[in-house]
Parts: sequence; structure tokens; C-alpha cells
Amino acid sequence: MTTATRVPRRRRFLSKRVLAAAVGVAVIVATFAYFLPTIAAYRDVWEVVKGMSWRWLVALLAVTALNVATFAPPWLVLLPGLRFWPALMTTQAATALSIVVPGGAAVGIAGAYGMFRRQAFPPASVARAVTLVSLWNQLANLAYPIVALFLLTAEGAETAVLATAAFVGAGILGVAIAGLVLVLYSRRMAEDIGEIAARLANWAGHKLRRGPVTWGGREFEQFRREAAGVLRSRWHLLTIATFAGSLTVFAVLVVSLRALGVSGAEVTIAEAFAAWSLARILGSIPITPGGIGVVELSLTATLIGFGGDNAGVVAAVLVYRFLTMVPTIMLGLVAAATLRRSMRRIAADRTA
Repeated sequence: MTTATRVPRRRRFLSKRVLAAAVGVAVIVATFAYFLPTIAAYRDVWEVVKGMSWRWLVALLAVTALNVATFAPPWLVLLPGLRFWPALMTTQAATALSIVVPGGAAVGIAGAYGMFRRQAFPPASVARAVTLVSLWNQLANLAYPIVALFLLTAEGAETAVLATAAFVGAGILGVAIAGLVLVLYSRRMAEDIGEIAARLANWAGHKLRRGPVTWGGREFEQFRREAAGVLRSRWHLLTIATFAGSLTVFAVLVVSLRALGVSGAEVTIAEAFAAWSLARILGSIPITPGGIGVVELSLTATLIGFGGDNAGVVAAVLVYRFLTMVPTIMLGLVAAATLRRSMRRIAADRTA
């Protein structure tokens, strides 16, 4: 490829990145400057927040602390020898990256991989842990709309949007689980998928002017054997830790709703769960970092549609998003400032 050919391609790539960033900024600005104030004036929202009792404030702080603490267990399951505090700080730093940096989850995953590697964990072990944690999180996200539809149907409050999300989620979840089982228990399929993945990675790397990958079907098959061995003995622990981590996020939403006056008569637990599960699916689409704007708008619209008071719902959603993002960003900044020094000590302790 000549230099004259590469330059237009690079310009097109940069143009797409700039366009994507502009769309993300437009979504965030429109959400907070137009849509939410139209639903409920920020003055009314602030009055609702000021009326919260200190008991509810304590409850919010407690459930937020519990949510933060559940970041670490999935990694403790998959990386034997990892301690709770380094795991917590590493995951907070990686999650903070996924919130504030364009690229979302991919940036967070790359950050987690790099930080665990600097703690002297073997590359294969870290790659396996990163892959399984990410996969289990996505499987949980696909399962939640299905559970939410079942709960709403039991209450007689099924919605068309949720039914569609649950139908799509069930299909993807079924294919994903079937594919996972086949890959884990079929050596030949694992090698074939590894070869296809390597060709796709090389194609993408060529577009980005990077060299070919150094792995292929054989390495993917080795990864399959190691992952299957881990899952046979720890799949239940990983599943429990994954659901605990995400359901404590939902607990923050429920406590926020009740603390800010949105009662069970307005929005039931099942309805709140349905709104939350839809918001998680929409927030995983990389339109804005951390789904900022997308999650707030989808949650607010769905909860009000179920019968929540406008000002109370907007207040609860903003408090929920604050408590699930800002503590992580702050802890992530602390971790970024301290982990570099502590990683050397942790690595030295592990290799001693």
C-alpha cells in the first residue's frame, strides 16, 4: 500500500472518530440541557433531593459501599493469589477508564489487563480472567430483560419494548451459551474459531496499520483447555460473584427511588428492574462513555411510563448515576496515583 493510499484511509478513520465523538457530546448535552429539564425542572428536582431524610442518606451510602465492594470478587475467583484490596483498586481504576475515556468497555478491559500484568500475574491467566469476567457480565446483561419480562408478566404489566428486548436477549443468550459450550468442549471448533478470529484481527490491524497477531488456532485451543478447567471448578462462584456485582447496582437504584419519594405504589420492584435491565442494554452500546445521557434518559422515560412522579424519578435517576459513577471515578483516580508504586511491591511479593 502506498503512502498516498494510506493518508486518505487514515483521514477517513479520524473523521469517523470525530463524528462518533460529536454524536456522543450531542447526546449528553441534549439529555441534560433539554430532555431532563423538560421532564422536570432542575429546581423541582433539587427540592426533592433536599427533602431526603438522613436515614435514607445513610442507606444510600451503605448500598453504594456494598456495590463498590462487589467489584473485586469475580477477579478473586479467577486469579488465585490476588488479594481483595489490590483487586478492588485495580477494578476501580479500570472501570473509571471505561467511564471517562471514549471506547468504553474495551478501554476498561485493556486497562485491567495491563494493571494485573504489572502485578506479576501470568499473561495467560490475566487474559483468561479478563475474557471470562467480560463474558459473564454480558451473559448476565442478556439474562436480565428475560427475568424482568417474567416478573412483569406475573404482575400483568408486560411492555412491548421489554418483550422485544427479552426476545432478542433470549436469542443471543441461547446462541452465546451454545457457542460457549461447543468451544469449551470441542478442540477442533476452538481451533477453527481461533483461526477465524486471528484473520479478523489481522484484517483490523492492517486497517489500523499494525502488524499481524502472533496467535492463532493452536493458542486459542490452549486457552480453551485452560478456561474449561477453571470453569469446571469455579463457574458457580464466578456466576454468584457476577450477579452480586450487578444486582448491587440495581439495589442502588431501588434505594434511590424510595429515598426520593418514588413509592412502590408508583413503581414496583419488578418495574424498576425492567427499566434498569433495559438501561443496561442501551448503556452498553458505545455511543457515550459510560452510557452517560443514554442511561439517564432511558431510565427516566421508562420509570415515568410505569407511573413514577416526574421530579422524583429524575432526582432518583441522577442520584443513582452519581452514586454508581462518581465514587468509582474518585477511587480510580486514587488507584491510578498509588497503584504504580504498590504494583511493584505486589509483584515482588508474588514472585518472592
